[in-house]
Amino acid sequence: MTQNRTTPATPLAGQKAKPDLLTAEKLAGPKSAQIDLIDRPVFSLFTETTVTGEFQPHVHTKAQLMYVIDGVLTVEADGGIWTVPPKCAFWIPGGIVHKGRVVGHINIGNLYLAPSLTTDMHQKCGILFVQPFLRELIMRFDNTLPTNATREANLIAVLRDELIAAPLEPIHLPMPTDRRLRRLTETMLAQPDLRFTISEWGARVGASNRTLTRLFQRETGMSFTRWRQQLHIGIALQRLAAGDSVTTIAGDLGYESLSAFISMFRRMLGSSPTHYFADRQELTQPDETSKNTGDTATPTGEDAPPSDAEISADIVILKRSPHIKS
Repeated sequence: MTQNRTTPATPLAGQKAKPDLLTAEKLAGPKSAQIDLIDRPVFSLFTETTVTGEFQPHVHTKAQLMYVIDGVLTVEADGGIWTVPPKCAFWIPGGIVHKGRVVGHINIGNLYLAPSLTTDMHQKCGILFVQPFLRELIMRFDNTLPTNATREANLIAVLRDELIAAPLEPIHLPMPTDRRLRRLTETMLAQPDLRFTISEWGARVGASNRTLTRLFQRETGMSFTRWRQQLHIGIALQRLAAGDSVTTIAGDLGYESLSAFISMFRRMLGSSPTHYFADRQELTQPDETSKNTGDTATPTGEDAPPSDAEISADIVILKRSPHIKS
Protein backbone atom coordinates (compact mmCIF):
# COMPACT_ATOMS: atom_id res chain seq x y z
CA MET A 1 0.00 0.00 0.00
CA THR A 2 1.53 3.28 -1.07
CA GLN A 3 1.19 6.17 1.29
CA ASN A 4 1.83 9.88 1.01
CA ARG A 5 3.73 11.12 4.03
CA THR A 6 3.95 14.86 4.46
CA THR A 7 5.63 16.70 7.30
CA PRO A 8 4.92 20.43 7.69
CA ALA A 9 7.90 22.76 7.46
CA THR A 10 9.20 24.14 10.76
CA PRO A 11 8.51 27.90 11.02
CA LEU A 12 11.31 30.32 11.81
CA ALA A 13 11.56 31.68 15.34
CA GLY A 14 8.86 34.24 16.00
CA GLN A 15 6.80 33.12 13.02
CA LYS A 16 3.51 31.28 13.05
CA ALA A 17 3.10 28.15 10.99
CA LYS A 18 0.94 28.77 7.94
CA PRO A 19 -1.86 26.28 7.29
CA ASP A 20 -1.28 24.03 4.30
CA LEU A 21 -4.08 24.28 1.75
CA LEU A 22 -4.55 20.68 0.72
CA THR A 23 -5.78 19.72 -2.72
CA ALA A 24 -7.94 16.69 -3.37
CA GLU A 25 -4.76 15.11 -4.76
CA LYS A 26 -3.14 14.97 -1.30
CA LEU A 27 -5.98 13.44 0.68
CA ALA A 28 -7.91 11.62 -2.02
CA GLY A 29 -5.24 10.56 -4.50
CA PRO A 30 -5.77 11.87 -8.04
CA LYS A 31 -7.74 15.03 -8.70
CA SER A 32 -11.51 14.64 -8.96
CA ALA A 33 -11.50 14.58 -12.78
CA GLN A 34 -8.87 11.84 -12.75
CA ILE A 35 -10.80 9.83 -10.17
CA ASP A 36 -13.70 9.53 -12.59
CA LEU A 37 -11.32 8.37 -15.34
CA ILE A 38 -9.96 5.39 -13.38
CA ASP A 39 -11.39 2.39 -15.19
CA ARG A 40 -12.42 0.25 -12.23
CA PRO A 41 -15.94 0.00 -10.78
CA VAL A 42 -14.55 0.00 -7.22
CA PHE A 43 -11.11 0.95 -5.96
CA SER A 44 -9.40 2.38 -2.87
CA LEU A 45 -6.66 4.98 -2.52
CA PHE A 46 -4.76 5.48 0.74
CA THR A 47 -3.05 8.53 2.18
CA GLU A 48 -1.14 9.09 5.41
CA THR A 49 0.14 12.58 6.19
CA THR A 50 0.75 15.06 8.99
CA VAL A 51 -0.56 18.50 8.14
CA THR A 52 -2.88 21.25 9.25
CA GLY A 53 -5.09 22.62 6.52
CA GLU A 54 -8.07 21.97 4.32
CA PHE A 55 -8.67 20.38 0.97
CA GLN A 56 -10.46 22.41 -1.62
CA PRO A 57 -14.11 21.91 -2.63
CA HIS A 58 -14.36 19.30 -5.37
CA VAL A 59 -16.84 16.86 -6.89
CA HIS A 60 -16.80 13.60 -8.85
CA THR A 61 -19.46 11.30 -10.26
CA LYS A 62 -18.19 8.31 -8.29
CA ALA A 63 -19.48 7.86 -4.75
CA GLN A 64 -16.82 8.03 -2.04
CA LEU A 65 -16.40 6.41 1.36
CA MET A 66 -13.71 8.21 3.39
CA TYR A 67 -12.52 5.72 6.01
CA VAL A 68 -10.55 7.35 8.82
CA ILE A 69 -7.96 4.80 9.94
CA ASP A 70 -6.29 7.22 12.32
CA GLY A 71 -6.73 10.89 13.12
CA VAL A 72 -9.83 13.05 12.78
CA LEU A 73 -11.40 14.44 9.63
CA THR A 74 -13.94 17.27 9.44
CA VAL A 75 -16.01 17.35 6.24
CA GLU A 76 -18.40 19.99 4.95
CA ALA A 77 -20.86 18.82 2.30
CA ASP A 78 -24.49 19.10 1.32
CA GLY A 79 -25.17 21.98 3.72
CA GLY A 80 -23.75 20.34 6.83
CA ILE A 81 -20.59 19.61 8.82
CA TRP A 82 -19.49 16.21 10.10
CA THR A 83 -16.58 15.36 12.40
CA VAL A 84 -15.47 11.83 11.50
CA PRO A 85 -13.70 9.98 14.33
CA PRO A 86 -11.23 7.11 13.80
CA LYS A 87 -12.66 3.72 12.76
CA CYS A 88 -15.59 5.50 11.15
CA ALA A 89 -16.16 6.59 7.57
CA PHE A 90 -17.92 9.42 5.78
CA TRP A 91 -20.23 8.50 2.90
CA ILE A 92 -20.52 10.95 -0.02
CA PRO A 93 -22.90 10.08 -2.87
CA GLY A 94 -21.63 10.92 -6.33
CA GLY A 95 -22.14 14.47 -7.58
CA ILE A 96 -22.00 16.20 -4.19
CA VAL A 97 -19.47 19.00 -3.69
CA HIS A 98 -17.42 18.47 -0.54
CA LYS A 99 -14.40 19.85 1.28
CA GLY A 100 -12.68 18.99 4.52
CA ARG A 101 -10.15 19.93 7.15
CA VAL A 102 -7.37 18.04 8.89
CA VAL A 103 -5.40 19.04 11.98
CA GLY A 104 -2.33 16.92 12.67
CA HIS A 105 -1.79 13.30 11.69
CA ILE A 106 -4.30 11.59 9.40
CA ASN A 107 -4.39 8.12 7.86
CA ILE A 108 -7.29 7.67 5.50
CA GLY A 109 -8.57 5.15 2.98
CA ASN A 110 -10.80 6.47 0.17
CA LEU A 111 -13.11 3.93 -1.42
CA TYR A 112 -14.72 4.96 -4.73
CA LEU A 113 -17.71 3.30 -6.38
CA ALA A 114 -19.10 3.72 -9.89
CA PRO A 115 -22.55 5.42 -10.07
CA SER A 116 -24.19 2.23 -11.38
CA LEU A 117 -23.36 0.46 -8.11
CA THR A 118 -24.85 3.02 -5.74
CA THR A 119 -28.41 3.65 -6.97
CA ASP A 120 -29.89 1.74 -4.01
CA MET A 121 -27.45 3.07 -1.40
CA HIS A 122 -27.77 6.12 0.85
CA GLN A 123 -28.45 9.23 -1.22
CA LYS A 124 -27.39 11.61 1.54
CA CYS A 125 -24.04 12.19 3.22
CA GLY A 126 -23.42 10.67 6.63
CA ILE A 127 -21.09 8.81 8.98
CA LEU A 128 -20.86 5.01 9.00
CA PHE A 129 -19.37 2.90 11.75
CA VAL A 130 -16.83 0.62 10.03
CA GLN A 131 -16.91 -2.99 11.13
CA PRO A 132 -13.71 -5.07 10.76
CA PHE A 133 -15.25 -6.94 7.80
CA LEU A 134 -16.05 -3.71 5.94
CA ARG A 135 -12.58 -2.39 6.80
CA GLU A 136 -10.98 -5.45 5.20
CA LEU A 137 -13.08 -4.98 2.06
CA ILE A 138 -11.89 -1.38 1.79
CA MET A 139 -8.30 -2.59 2.08
CA ARG A 140 -8.85 -5.34 -0.47
CA PHE A 141 -9.83 -2.84 -3.19
CA ASP A 142 -6.45 -1.06 -2.93
CA ASN A 143 -5.81 0.33 -6.41
CA THR A 144 -2.15 -0.75 -6.24
CA LEU A 145 -3.00 -4.46 -5.84
CA PRO A 146 -3.44 -6.83 -8.80
CA THR A 147 -7.03 -7.67 -9.72
CA ASN A 148 -8.94 -10.73 -10.84
CA ALA A 149 -12.19 -9.94 -12.64
CA THR A 150 -14.22 -12.83 -11.25
CA ARG A 151 -13.00 -12.42 -7.69
CA GLU A 152 -13.48 -8.65 -7.84
CA ALA A 153 -17.08 -9.06 -9.04
CA ASN A 154 -17.82 -11.34 -6.08
CA LEU A 155 -16.21 -8.92 -3.63
CA ILE A 156 -18.17 -5.99 -5.09
CA ALA A 157 -21.43 -7.86 -4.47
CA VAL A 158 -20.42 -8.41 -0.82
CA LEU A 159 -19.30 -4.78 -0.46
CA ARG A 160 -22.63 -3.53 -1.79
CA ASP A 161 -24.52 -5.66 0.73
CA GLU A 162 -22.41 -4.25 3.57
CA LEU A 163 -22.86 -0.62 2.52
CA ILE A 164 -26.60 -0.95 1.90
CA ALA A 165 -27.09 -2.49 5.36
CA ALA A 166 -24.85 -0.01 7.20
CA PRO A 167 -26.92 2.66 9.00
CA LEU A 168 -25.91 6.30 8.98
CA GLU A 169 -24.99 7.56 12.44
CA PRO A 170 -27.11 10.49 13.77
CA ILE A 171 -24.09 12.82 13.85
CA HIS A 172 -24.92 15.72 11.58
CA LEU A 173 -24.46 19.45 12.03
CA PRO A 174 -26.49 21.36 9.40
CA MET A 175 -25.10 24.82 8.66
CA PRO A 176 -27.40 27.83 8.11
CA THR A 177 -27.02 30.44 5.38
CA ASP A 178 -28.53 33.47 7.16
CA ARG A 179 -25.66 35.85 7.98
CA ARG A 180 -26.75 36.25 11.62
CA LEU A 181 -27.01 32.51 12.20
CA ARG A 182 -23.78 31.95 10.32
CA ARG A 183 -21.97 34.36 12.61
CA LEU A 184 -23.46 32.66 15.66
CA THR A 185 -22.71 29.10 14.54
CA GLU A 186 -19.19 29.86 13.35
CA THR A 187 -18.42 31.43 16.73
CA MET A 188 -19.77 28.34 18.49
CA LEU A 189 -17.68 26.09 16.25
CA ALA A 190 -14.58 28.04 17.25
CA GLN A 191 -15.57 28.25 20.96
CA PRO A 192 -17.87 25.30 21.74
CA ASP A 193 -17.77 25.98 25.49
CA LEU A 194 -19.73 29.23 25.08
CA ARG A 195 -23.09 28.89 26.83
CA PHE A 196 -24.97 32.04 26.00
CA THR A 197 -28.72 31.68 25.82
CA ILE A 198 -30.43 32.30 22.52
CA SER A 199 -31.53 35.72 23.84
CA GLU A 200 -27.91 36.60 24.64
CA TRP A 201 -26.82 35.46 21.21
CA GLY A 202 -29.58 37.56 19.69
CA ALA A 203 -28.19 40.67 21.34
CA ARG A 204 -24.79 39.89 19.83
CA VAL A 205 -25.88 39.17 16.27
CA GLY A 206 -28.72 41.69 16.06
CA ALA A 207 -31.83 39.52 16.12
CA SER A 208 -34.62 38.85 18.58
CA ASN A 209 -35.11 35.60 20.45
CA ARG A 210 -38.17 34.85 18.34
CA THR A 211 -36.35 35.55 15.07
CA LEU A 212 -33.39 33.34 15.93
CA THR A 213 -35.67 30.53 17.08
CA ARG A 214 -37.62 30.67 13.83
CA LEU A 215 -34.48 30.90 11.68
CA PHE A 216 -32.77 27.98 13.40
CA GLN A 217 -35.74 25.72 12.82
CA ARG A 218 -36.20 26.84 9.22
CA GLU A 219 -32.56 26.67 8.14
CA THR A 220 -31.26 23.69 10.10
CA GLY A 221 -34.37 21.70 10.91
CA MET A 222 -33.34 21.84 14.57
CA SER A 223 -33.87 23.99 17.60
CA PHE A 224 -30.96 26.08 18.89
CA THR A 225 -30.49 23.71 21.85
CA ARG A 226 -30.50 20.60 19.61
CA TRP A 227 -27.95 22.17 17.24
CA ARG A 228 -25.64 22.94 20.14
CA GLN A 229 -25.96 19.38 21.41
CA GLN A 230 -25.14 18.02 17.95
CA LEU A 231 -22.04 20.21 17.92
CA HIS A 232 -20.98 18.83 21.29
CA ILE A 233 -21.61 15.24 20.20
CA GLY A 234 -19.30 15.60 17.22
CA ILE A 235 -16.55 17.15 19.33
CA ALA A 236 -17.00 14.58 22.08
CA LEU A 237 -16.62 11.66 19.66
CA GLN A 238 -13.47 13.21 18.27
CA ARG A 239 -12.01 13.65 21.75
CA LEU A 240 -13.11 10.19 22.95
CA ALA A 241 -11.43 8.59 19.94
CA ALA A 242 -8.26 10.50 20.85
CA GLY A 243 -8.35 9.00 24.35
CA ASP A 244 -9.51 12.03 26.35
CA SER A 245 -11.47 11.35 29.54
CA VAL A 246 -15.20 11.99 29.74
CA THR A 247 -14.65 14.36 32.66
CA THR A 248 -12.17 16.47 30.69
CA ILE A 249 -14.43 16.61 27.63
CA ALA A 250 -17.47 17.61 29.68
CA GLY A 251 -15.53 20.38 31.39
CA ASP A 252 -14.08 21.71 28.14
CA LEU A 253 -17.56 21.86 26.63
CA GLY A 254 -18.81 23.97 29.52
CA TYR A 255 -20.70 21.43 31.65
CA GLU A 256 -20.34 21.80 35.40
CA SER A 257 -22.27 18.55 35.90
CA LEU A 258 -20.65 15.41 34.50
CA SER A 259 -23.94 13.54 34.81
CA ALA A 260 -25.65 16.19 32.68
CA PHE A 261 -23.14 15.67 29.87
CA ILE A 262 -23.45 11.88 30.10
CA SER A 263 -27.25 11.96 30.03
CA MET A 264 -27.24 14.29 27.01
CA PHE A 265 -24.77 12.02 25.19
CA ARG A 266 -26.81 8.89 25.97
CA ARG A 267 -30.06 10.53 24.97
CA MET A 268 -28.62 11.63 21.62
CA LEU A 269 -26.75 8.42 20.70
CA GLY A 270 -28.24 5.70 22.87
CA SER A 271 -24.98 4.84 24.67
CA SER A 272 -22.81 6.34 27.37
CA PRO A 273 -19.63 8.13 26.22
CA THR A 274 -17.24 5.42 27.42
CA HIS A 275 -19.24 2.62 25.77
CA TYR A 276 -20.29 4.25 22.50
CA PHE A 277 -17.73 2.70 20.13
CA ALA A 278 -18.04 -0.76 21.67
CA ASP A 279 -21.84 -0.56 21.59
CA ARG A 280 -21.82 0.50 17.91
CA GLN A 281 -19.71 -2.53 17.05
CA GLU A 282 -22.18 -4.82 18.77
CA LEU A 283 -25.21 -3.15 17.21
CA THR A 284 -23.85 -3.34 13.66
CA GLN A 285 -22.83 -7.00 13.89
CA PRO A 286 -25.32 -9.75 12.90
CA ASP A 287 -27.40 -10.89 15.87
CA GLU A 288 -26.55 -14.60 15.97
CA THR A 289 -28.25 -15.27 19.25
CA SER A 290 -31.04 -13.51 21.03
CA LYS A 291 -31.27 -14.70 24.60
CA ASN A 292 -33.42 -13.46 27.43
CA THR A 293 -32.58 -14.95 30.77
CA GLY A 294 -35.27 -12.99 32.56
CA ASP A 295 -32.65 -11.42 34.81
CA THR A 296 -32.46 -7.66 34.79
CA ALA A 297 -29.65 -5.72 36.39
CA THR A 298 -30.12 -2.26 37.71
CA PRO A 299 -27.74 0.00 35.80
CA THR A 300 -25.53 2.27 37.83
CA GLY A 301 -23.06 5.06 37.18
CA GLU A 302 -22.80 6.12 33.54
CA ASP A 303 -25.26 3.47 32.39
CA ALA A 304 -28.05 4.48 34.77
CA PRO A 305 -31.02 6.10 33.00
CA PRO A 306 -31.01 9.88 33.40
CA SER A 307 -33.48 11.46 35.75
CA ASP A 308 -35.76 14.30 34.68
CA ALA A 309 -33.54 16.65 36.65
CA GLU A 310 -30.45 15.47 34.80
CA ILE A 311 -32.15 15.81 31.41
CA SER A 312 -32.90 19.45 32.05
CA ALA A 313 -29.52 20.01 33.69
CA ASP A 314 -27.64 19.90 30.41
CA ILE A 315 -29.44 23.10 29.48
CA VAL A 316 -29.43 24.79 32.87
CA ILE A 317 -26.26 23.78 34.73
CA LEU A 318 -23.68 25.31 32.46
CA LYS A 319 -20.47 27.25 32.83
CA ARG A 320 -20.27 30.81 31.74
CA SER A 321 -17.31 32.27 29.89
CA PRO A 322 -16.84 35.61 31.64
CA HIS A 323 -13.95 36.63 29.38
CA ILE A 324 -16.23 36.78 26.34
CA LYS A 325 -17.42 40.29 25.62
CA SER A 326 -20.15 41.37 23.32
